[in-house]
Amino acid sequence: MPNLHISKVAVGCASLSALRARMEGRAAAGEVPIVTRFKPKRADELIGGSIFWIVKHRLVARQTILGFDQTEEGRAIIRCDAQLVPVKARPKRAHQGWRYLEMDDAPQDIGSGDGVADLPDALAIRLASLALI
Repeated sequence: MPNLHISKVAVGCASLSALRARMEGRAAAGEVPIVTRFKPKRADELIGGSIFWIVKHRLVARQTILGFDQTEEGRAIIRCDAQLVPVKARPKRAHQGWRYLEMDDAPQDIGSGDGVADLPDALAIRLASLALI
C-alpha cells in the first residue's frame, strides 16, 4: 500500500450504506469522480493511495485513488476506483478540506471472509466502539 492517503468527510451520508449508494450512483466505467475546488498539494504522492471516508466521526471506508484531472472551470477531479472497501472503523474528527494520512495511521481493511462487512452499519459501529471488531 502506498505511504500517503487522505481523509474526507462524507457530507450528507448518515451511514456506510448511504455512502455506498452515493458512490454506486456516480460510478462510470469502474471509476467515481470526486469533484473538489482544490487539488491536494501532494497529489503525485496520493496516486495509488486511498481516500478514507468519515461518516459520523468515524473512518468507515476507503477508495483507491487512480489519478487526477481538471474540469473546464478549473476544479480538480479525483478519479477513484468504484469499489468502496470497508475498513475497521476508527474515530476521526470531522474537518474541512483534506487531511493526509500516513500509512501507519490508516485503518486496516475489514476482511472479506470474516462476515463483518455484511453486518448492519449500526451494529458494526457499536462493535467497533467496543473494540470487538
